[in-house]
Amino acid sequence: MTSLLSSVRASLSIGFRSSRCSASYGFISTWPACRSFSTVASSSKKRAAFVTKVKNDKLLACNYSTSAPRMMANVDRLGDPKAFLDELDVFIFDMDGVIWRGDSLIDGVPETLRKLRDEGKQMFFVTNNSTKSRAGYKKKFDNLGLDFIPSEEIFSSSFSAAAYLEMTKFKESGKKVYVIGEVGIGEELDLIGIPWLGGVDDKGKQPPMGPGDRLEHDHDVGAVVVGFDRNFNYYKIQYAQLCINENPDCQFIATNLDAVTHLTDAQEWAGGGSMVGAIKGCTGREPTVVGKPSPLMIDYLCDKFGFDRKRICMVGDRLDTDIVFGSNNGLQTLLVLSGVTSEAKLLSPENQVTPTLYTDSIVNFFSSDS
Repeated sequence: MTSLLSSVRASLSIGFRSSRCSASYGFISTWPACRSFSTVASSSKKRAAFVTKVKNDKLLACNYSTSAPRMMANVDRLGDPKAFLDELDVFIFDMDGVIWRGDSLIDGVPETLRKLRDEGKQMFFVTNNSTKSRAGYKKKFDNLGLDFIPSEEIFSSSFSAAAYLEMTKFKESGKKVYVIGEVGIGEELDLIGIPWLGGVDDKGKQPPMGPGDRLEHDHDVGAVVVGFDRNFNYYKIQYAQLCINENPDCQFIATNLDAVTHLTDAQEWAGGGSMVGAIKGCTGREPTVVGKPSPLMIDYLCDKFGFDRKRICMVGDRLDTDIVFGSNNGLQTLLVLSGVTSEAKLLSPENQVTPTLYTDSIVNFFSSDS
């Protein structure tokens, strides 16, 4: 475990220094003084605000409501790919619905990514899916023929959850984490030596529910981390609510609030937001969200590499996470129609989230070469 942790840390060891704070995990070395992110919709009834959690001038994470930036009159299709690329240095790609759907690679993606690399563009791949660790996602990239993508360019919300816990010095509390999720969260927690329980070990469990029965829980749990979980069950719901409601100061952390996801390329499936919603419903607590559209990842990238945000493009298939993430963090945004959002939904009068541009797929970046 020690060598693996060292390799992960080494891959992200470049960072900026501050006399205020540092974090050994590498994801966040420090945070600037408090920023407030807010968006105002055209209707006063539809407002969204990013609320930052700050301690001693360090941004910890954000809770947010998933609404949208100010509604624009029109959304333009990508019409001049060359001019578009000339204005950008960095691309941040969502994975599900942009690079692949389920376990199926989207046609033309490998060639497009290679061309972007050849043109000197920097690329990062960010997903709200917490089912895999960064090492797990590297294997998926390799298996799909994208072995030229290094692990240093891959970020998952399971990694973000672990980085958040280490940055906030959770380990020093001596507490444990209860995990609702799959192997990714546990693998990332193992890398930083935080004890945890639950996860895949609670698959198929049922709480005792006869007369006088009760479910005992660990009173040393200091945080519940909820991610996407294909083995979600009533046992996990009850265990999580006991920890959050009965353990003093127990944190409620969500990897993401995605409503739907692509388990297969045939249809949409209920996403991690459905699991988070169940825990929210029985605890009355709002989670701290570490995935998109939280600014955690973009702040790290800009601070580490000195990127100009105006020359970064967030490319995603979701309006409420990918496009809101980009818009509220000063990035260019491109919506692709290869995932969960249809053109009809994007252009409907009810939609208030507008990307800079939209196109069918990232393959259209080089459509003139086809």
